[in-house]
Amino acid sequence: MKILVTGGGGFLGSHLVERLEADGHDVFVARRADYDLTKWDDAARLFADAKPEQVFHLAGDVGGIGANRVNPGRFWYANLMMGAHVLELSREHGLGKLVIAGTVCAYPKFAAVPFQEDDLWNGYPEETNAPYGVAKKSILVGAQSYREQYGLDSIFLLPANLYGPRDNFDLETSHVIPGLIRKMLDNSQRVTLWGDGSPTREFLYVDDCVEGLVLAAERYDGAEPVNLGTGAEISIRELAEQIAELVGFEGEIEWDTSMPNGQPRRSLDASRARELFGFEARTPLRDGLERTIAWYRQHAGATAGAQA
Repeated sequence: MKILVTGGGGFLGSHLVERLEADGHDVFVARRADYDLTKWDDAARLFADAKPEQVFHLAGDVGGIGANRVNPGRFWYANLMMGAHVLELSREHGLGKLVIAGTVCAYPKFAAVPFQEDDLWNGYPEETNAPYGVAKKSILVGAQSYREQYGLDSIFLLPANLYGPRDNFDLETSHVIPGLIRKMLDNSQRVTLWGDGSPTREFLYVDDCVEGLVLAAERYDGAEPVNLGTGAEISIRELAEQIAELVGFEGEIEWDTSMPNGQPRRSLDASRARELFGFEARTPLRDGLERTIAWYRQHAGATAGAQA
């Protein structure tokens, strides 16, 4: 099958491309250097070049709390426009299947934990993530609308926070796990972390997410969004302590409580994915952290861009 992967040169995308190629598919990788999906002409040229039967839309402009605070307008605009262009071009080209990666940041700030898909609209997202999260939720509305009016088979998945080899380790834009790993390997005496360490997060190993994407593409064709996660949450403080142990960091961990914590809790109810297409995450957090740390030690200094 001819498959287009937007963001195929990025963290999640590169792992998905490897899997699809191993499964024998003809994969076209869309890279930002070649196609700026926020521009209609570039997006249209991409679809003309790729001639896809199926699309995985993974491209995004995203970062951690710091990047979200600095770039709220950019993150809202870029993610909204990329998604809208992909939807419209999928319709124009009579696409067989569109798989869209959403974000756990779309959930309301005080949603009941674990997050259930039906709660997605029961409140406003956590403020620092809201522009990105709301843009992604708008793409869900677009996907459901295009399904209703045009019959476009588009599905919308909500992965937990991802981590693994080839993650973005740039401290200006990284998410929490790669940021912690890099800080603790680069500093032997002290690291300063934002907030008080009390928020909880759920983390999904990248290969498990890829498995979920592939299973959903093969087995799911419904309009409702579906979570991809483990169902297990850990506090940022506990996570920092575990990473410190794994990397051998013996210095001081200082919590800067003048900086934001972000959303208080994040954990997903993954039962819908299990019931609808048999997805179940298999990588324990400690195992995934060990693999990620080993990769970074081998590739120290390598970073991935926030958008691919």
